[in-house]
Amino acid sequence: MKNYKSIIVLALVITLMMSCTGNQGKLIDPIVDTEYGKVQGVVNETGTVVSFKGIPYAAPPVGDLRWREPQPPLPWEGVRDAAKFGANCIQVNNRRLPWTEEYMIRGESSEDCLFLNIWTPAKTSMDNLPVLVYIHGGGLREGSGAIDVYDGEELAKKGIVVVTINYRVGALGFLAHPWLSAESPNNASGNYGFMDQIASLKWMKANIAAFGGNPEKITVAGQSAGSRSVHQLTASPLAKGLFCGAVTMSGASMERISTFISSDTALARGLRFTESLGVTSLEELRAKPATDLIADFGASIDGYVLPETMVYIFEKGLQNDVPAMAGIVSDEGSSREGYGKSTVEEFIKNAKETYGDQAGEFLSLYPAKTDEEAGIMSVEVARENGRVGLYAWALFRAQTARTPAYTYYFSRGIPWPEHPEFNAFHTGDVIYWFNNLKKLDRPWTQTDTIVAETASSYLVNFVIKGDPNGEGLPLWPAFDSAKAETLELGSETGVIPVATEDKIEFFKVR
Repeated sequence: MKNYKSIIVLALVITLMMSCTGNQGKLIDPIVDTEYGKVQGVVNETGTVVSFKGIPYAAPPVGDLRWREPQPPLPWEGVRDAAKFGANCIQVNNRRLPWTEEYMIRGESSEDCLFLNIWTPAKTSMDNLPVLVYIHGGGLREGSGAIDVYDGEELAKKGIVVVTINYRVGALGFLAHPWLSAESPNNASGNYGFMDQIASLKWMKANIAAFGGNPEKITVAGQSAGSRSVHQLTASPLAKGLFCGAVTMSGASMERISTFISSDTALARGLRFTESLGVTSLEELRAKPATDLIADFGASIDGYVLPETMVYIFEKGLQNDVPAMAGIVSDEGSSREGYGKSTVEEFIKNAKETYGDQAGEFLSLYPAKTDEEAGIMSVEVARENGRVGLYAWALFRAQTARTPAYTYYFSRGIPWPEHPEFNAFHTGDVIYWFNNLKKLDRPWTQTDTIVAETASSYLVNFVIKGDPNGEGLPLWPAFDSAKAETLELGSETGVIPVATEDKIEFFKVR
């Protein structure tokens, strides 16, 4: 039963108390000594958070280091200015709705891009605060840790250290090729972007204490491709012991952990790519300008970063078993043209193409007699199928995991009078999780403020103790395989059923 409205006033009181009794007075020295040199950050206007931006966590992956495992940063003399973000990784800056500029990269892009950013509310280096490391989305082909909606200041005000990172994307981050495998001591290629993520966690293990963070209390989180990255970190033996919690936003499903391509397929794609470039050696390939190497490449089962399929790793209980928080938004596909629009004829045709002999059963579960009903049903199908996919993942995970999982369904759409068709769109929830409504010019309401406060509090609680629950928040039960339920986060927040039993069974067996 939803109990959201009854806690609105209490949540507001807690928010006010936190703002009044939070980190006041002395902050950590804005000049911090890392293993590789000193960095100087910036204190925010209210004197509650110090930010450090553009810190290199690895050497520039250029020249002979292109398509190699990340190497340690180059030490520097004096104090490095950490007031501004470092360059974004080389990519296509493809701006399109519903992702306005607050969700996209701005500024310089470069092959020298392995930087991280830190927001800390610590008063001393001995504070030992829990750490959230956020991995950006973008299909493993775009994105940056410097994007507006990922700003970590508001979360840091709640008592955690927040880190965002860059990692190599596209061909520079995920190209697999026989030439590269032959020179590798691990006989593997591809997944360099994942190696970057692991390198950033190792840097934090060694350095985050100087910023007031606890190196033994690191939670990794990510949305979309960042979510896929978190799954990979959970499965990879190379990330063992580097983090103690995992948050996957859009999302978690059996499909999400089953779509990593084989090494043979990745190598074949790499061969076709180099043939298209007209290069005949690795030396020629490394000599190409980085801007000639912008192409889509993704994760693969390389035998090193990912030694086996993710399904196999979880089936055998070989994963890095940490508490998990995972969910989806209600309108993951609303950016697609025609979302929520359909004729009865189109609806039936799609059912037959998608479900074959089971189309009749599907149409009995989702009947549509008019075009309006067909449009409504197409959205309902997407939403319930998504929730069932999340539930199926949680069931699968529970077979070998000994740690709890907390699943959610985020249904609050950003108020957007010009584009109501996007509703709770893919990535639209991130601004609430980061409590960053001020970063986006929209007609926000009190409901949005409460949702952002609630979501960010859940996230901070999870980072602190591996459990999102806390005083003044609706109860969020851990996943129970005997109950097909999830937490809805939206205009009302509370536990809801995943779907009816017959619909769950229909989607699960596919």
